Order: sequence, then structure tokens, then C-alpha cells
Amino acid sequence: MRRLLLSGTTAVATFGVGGAAYAQTTSAGTVISNQANATYTVNGTPASVQSNLSTFVVDRKVNVTVAADPNTNTIVNLGQSNAVMAFRVTNNTNGTQDMLLTTSQILGAGGTGTDNYDVGNVRIYVDSNTNGQWDAQDQLVTYLDEMLPDASALVFVVADVPNTTSANYASVSLNAQVAIGGATGTAGQALVATDLNLLNQNADQDIVFADADTDGLLGYDAARNGQARAYLQYEVGARTANLSITKTSAVVTDNVNLIAPKAIPGATVQYCLTIQNSSLLVPANGITLTDVIPTNTTYVPGSIRIGGLGTGGVCILGGFAANDDGSAVPLSPYGGSFNATTKTVTASIPTLLGSTSMAVSFQVTIN
Repeated sequence: MRRLLLSGTTAVATFGVGGAAYAQTTSAGTVISNQANATYTVNGTPASVQSNLSTFVVDRKVNVTVAADPNTNTIVNLGQSNAVMAFRVTNNTNGTQDMLLTTSQILGAGGTGTDNYDVGNVRIYVDSNTNGQWDAQDQLVTYLDEMLPDASALVFVVADVPNTTSANYASVSLNAQVAIGGATGTAGQALVATDLNLLNQNADQDIVFADADTDGLLGYDAARNGQARAYLQYEVGARTANLSITKTSAVVTDNVNLIAPKAIPGATVQYCLTIQNSSLLVPANGITLTDVIPTNTTYVPGSIRIGGLGTGGVCILGGFAANDDGSAVPLSPYGGSFNATTKTVTASIPTLLGSTSMAVSFQVTIN
């Protein structure tokens, strides 16, 4: 796993909108010292006296927040890879810290909404180029390295949606745990709070957890535990698409007439099937189109074409050729075959986007 360095000038550039680079509070470990002075006179003679030096060390006030960014469900399709949800992690501690990142698909009583399926291949990325979008420039991480006080980072949770599920909602939470900073490139150990029952020691730097409970009394997070958690959901969108098929035939040759061939024995007829997805934004996946050639006709070997342009049953462009035996054709995303026993033409179309159509054609001769 790689990690993002969040320190120095790099950190300032990385944090973007959320990254006021330096806290207004006093940094942990700062030594504060002062002395008292008194002046006086004795029979008109001025004098002064100075107290001892009083010194104490500013303790570490630990606070972290995780927020959904934006706080809306991610709408997904069955079988979708690399579905993205986003969270913002902010270090509110008065010191530079690492943030250990983990995800969970256990909703728990603290989560909100419904959770009735799980996604797979869950990964965590940080928005390395601060463009607000998950892309190839972003780094796969398990922790955020060296976050300055008040710095924040946009974190993406990326997962794959199963191909088959009857459920609609998969809840995923991102948890950030404050860890020791100061060792660039290495994940620090999780911070441990100083015993609250111990009296403050002026010479030592105590660790005080001051974070809030982010998911309620029944949730996995708790107040003052050095962690924060936020929840989002992958929501399966539409499950049906409005598909229609229009089929037409046209005589292309008859071996007699050069113009306007007729449907006579020996003539070649091309069937054109246009499949239309009239759903606006819902793709149809895994389409298998079958057509049994009619009696009194013979299939023309090697005549299947898939993926052409067509509308209303009229093929405009042919598309990719398909092998009759069903074997793959290089560079073609489609599959096709002809079963000589059942006289069936089959075409396989991986995806038909919403509001698009596609043509499939084949030829027969009239017996």
C-alpha cells in the first residue's frame, strides 16, 4: 500500500479547500515559561526581586472528524466495478498526526438507513491531485501521513458491486484513528490517551482525547476515543430497462435482377434486428439475442454482423462480423454463432446504454 505524505509544502498544496495549514491553537509540546517581578523601595532605595521560572508543556488535544463528502448515496448498477464514495478526514489536533484508515460494512446500531448486501474489493484512496474526483493519479492508502493541524484530505472508498443481488443498499463506513506522527513514510502507532485520573505534569506532554461520538451511543464510535467514523451507502438503481426489438427483411440479390431483386428461390434475404433501449440512463447488460431462421430458408455462413447502426429495423452499418462456431473475433466486443441443429442465430451484446440502439443482421437464401 502506498501512502500520502502530508507535510511541509506538499501538505499545503494537497489539502485544498479544507486545508488551513496551521491551527490557531498552541502546538502540543510548546514550552510556556514566565517569571514574576516585584519592585520596591527601602528608605528611598529602589530594589527588585524576581521569582523562579514557572514552566509547563502544552499537552496534545486530540481531535479528528470524518464526514461524508457529499452526504448522498452512490447510485450503482449490478456488476459495476470501481464504485466510488467520498469522505473528508480532518485533523483537529494541535499537532501533526498520522491517520489510520479502515472500512467496515457492518452497519451497527449507530449507522443510518438500510444495509442488506455487501460490496467486494473495497479499497481506500486519497485525492492526491485534489481535483475532487477519483482517478488514476490518486494513491491507494491505508493511512494518511503527517497531517498538519487543521489539515483535511478527501478520501475515496472504491468497491465492486456484485452481479446478482435482490437487495438495494450496502452501507460502508470509513474510520479514522489518530496515530503518532513525526516519522514520514511510516504509519505511526495509534495514540493512547493519558490516564484522566493522573494530575497534570508540567514537564510532560499529556495526550487528551477530545473527539466527539460520531454515530450515537449505540454505534461503534465513542466520544474521546481518538477516532471518528462516517457512513455512506451504495444504492442499486433501476433494475429494469425498456428494451424493444424491431425486425425487418430485405432481398439483397436474386441472381436474376440487378435492380430491385425479388424474393424468388435462390434469392438472398438479409434480416435486420435493431434492439432499442429506451430507458434514459439505465444500461442493459448481458444481452443475448436469438432468432430461429424460418422454414424454407438456408442460413448463409459467415453472415452474422453485430454492433452496427440501425433504427426502426433498418441496418445502416454492418458492425462486427461473428464466427458461426461462437469463437471470439479479435477486437470485437460482441459474440455470435449459428446452431445448425436448431437453426438458431445468436448474438451477445455486453452492454446497451440507455437511449441507444444497435443492429444485428444475418442472411438466408430462399430454398
